[in-house]
Amino acid sequence: MMNNDISIKVQNLTKVYHLYDKPQDRLKEVLHPFKKSYHHDFYALNDVNFEIKKAETVGIIGQNGAGKSTLLKIITGVVTPTRGNIHIKGRIASLLELGAGLNPEYTAIENIYLQGALMGFSREEMRQKVDDILDFADIYDFINQPVKSYSSGMFARLGFAIAINVEPDILIIDEALSVGDMLFQQKCIRKMKDFQKNGVTILFVSHDIATINVFCEQVLWINNGELREYGPTKEIVNKYISCMSHEEKDEHKKQYTRENKSWEHDEIFFHNTNKVERFGTKEAEITHIAFFNDKKRQNISFINHKSNDKVSIYLKFNLHIKVESLIVGFIIKNKNGQEITGLNNQIIRQYINNLTPNHYFVKFSFNFPLLSNGIYSISASIASGTQQIHTQLDWLHDCYTFEVSSLEEGMNINWVTQLTGVDIEVHNA
Repeated sequence: MMNNDISIKVQNLTKVYHLYDKPQDRLKEVLHPFKKSYHHDFYALNDVNFEIKKAETVGIIGQNGAGKSTLLKIITGVVTPTRGNIHIKGRIASLLELGAGLNPEYTAIENIYLQGALMGFSREEMRQKVDDILDFADIYDFINQPVKSYSSGMFARLGFAIAINVEPDILIIDEALSVGDMLFQQKCIRKMKDFQKNGVTILFVSHDIATINVFCEQVLWINNGELREYGPTKEIVNKYISCMSHEEKDEHKKQYTRENKSWEHDEIFFHNTNKVERFGTKEAEITHIAFFNDKKRQNISFINHKSNDKVSIYLKFNLHIKVESLIVGFIIKNKNGQEITGLNNQIIRQYINNLTPNHYFVKFSFNFPLLSNGIYSISASIASGTQQIHTQLDWLHDCYTFEVSSLEEGMNINWVTQLTGVDIEVHNA
């Protein structure tokens, strides 16, 4: 029996899909007289267990293909589980994906009544809700047009407006808001905050970790179909970001290595870069990276702006050729891939000349810039030559990620991205 304080209870939830190497294998399996199997099993979810309390807002995070959407589809009844049980207490409204549940041939008005009927509302009850739905969606000019002619943003507006106006006890949102414009997204967030105050349980899937941090009290981390972690938002998000920084790429084996004590900071954990996307001549290879808080003497996955600490980026690299003039540096990018700041040794007129084949460390120290809240990545590179004419030896895309937070909402900030207090050191490994 489910506790009255529990809104959703999931027990031993498993979803297995049959995958076939060739389309004809499915038919061969059905027709085979001895029931020979031609498929292999794919576990979209594997023995997942958790409980969500009433009025909680729970974020669901994980990489693409981890099983997040499958979980929500099973909770909402769109997909049937292979085994396991789900107990739901209350009316669910969901926006699982763009246009889900909307008939493309129907107009906005017709779809409103259709969704209301599916939720158990009478036509008269939905008639009383139509104006509120259209006011929120703000698509009055198109309400008599088939929704197949709508843009992705208009789809999101209509779908979300319907979902929030059917008085749900549980609201489920799966990335659908990412297609809306910024003003509409903020409008949706304000509405969901109203739901929080009114005791509605909310499940919120998003790759926007900054929004998860601000909006959610608890976080479910799904990884390869399994429940990796479930707990307070800050704790789970920090573990997730650390994992995305290659700290725990393998579940059973750490990807970092503790370097020998002859190095200046023997407590630094260097993250292995062997699985990072890269390009270059391969005449040099960046093998490890670390992002370190010099004051707190700990590796960084989360930056608190209030600390105003000096930080360091460490790169370990192997040089396979003699280089007369080395360029080594890094770039910090936001979640959209926009380059925010960065530097290399030649930009600050610190030249590294006549290096022979060997193993090296390079350390960049600087005052951390004032950046807006969000997720950032570090790309690193090694080249030979000059700023104007050089050969790229090794370039690593997004080899480390971290989060910036703790700026108060509404603060008037003059963003500072220029790096100050810069110092560079190079050592033999």
